[in-house]
Amino acid sequence: ERDVRELAAISERVALPRLLRFLATRSGTLLNVADLARTTGLARATLDRYLALLTRTFAVQFVPAWSGEVARRLVKSPKVLFGDPGLAAHLVGLDATRLLNDPDHLGPMLETFVGTELLKQIAAAEGRLELMHYRDSQGSEVDWVLEDSRGRLVGVEVKSTSSPSERDFKGLRSFAASVGKCFHRGILLHAGAPSAPLCDGLWALPVHALCRL
Repeated sequence: ERDVRELAAISERVALPRLLRFLATRSGTLLNVADLARTTGLARATLDRYLALLTRTFAVQFVPAWSGEVARRLVKSPKVLFGDPGLAAHLVGLDATRLLNDPDHLGPMLETFVGTELLKQIAAAEGRLELMHYRDSQGSEVDWVLEDSRGRLVGVEVKSTSSPSERDFKGLRSFAASVGKCFHRGILLHAGAPSAPLCDGLWALPVHALCRL
């Protein structure tokens, strides 16, 4: 609230925390502004202003969709990424025990954690990297996509399972087929322990491998 007041006058101080909490429940999903306006009861102009303020204070980021054409990325729905997974869990009312016992909540929070960790590594990287997500017209998707200045692409899929199976790579394989020679590597991050290289540039790694990259 202090940061936001320095940027703009807020007319509905009760609505802003409610919007932030709602965004925490939607972290890792596509942004639907019409649904947000309907759920929060905010006018579209007010909602757009609040969303801009939340991104400027780094509370939330909207990750663009990958597309071969840069212009098309601007018209596809971005993905909501809450800036702090711990704060997101608090706002949703999740503690460690509930997360471990409820895979429906663990999955989105784990995806949010990976997204924020990737942003940290992007900020520290020497070259230019951009974080995006992927979804095609058939519904195949990859949670996070990294692209460098040479156009090389790395897909990162996040699964809360400790025993990933072949079907967990479906989105990565679809992504690799779609982008062709630009595909550099596909990584499946999971909640288990083993690391294993697969064929066609695919890897299965535990989530904690992010701390060693």
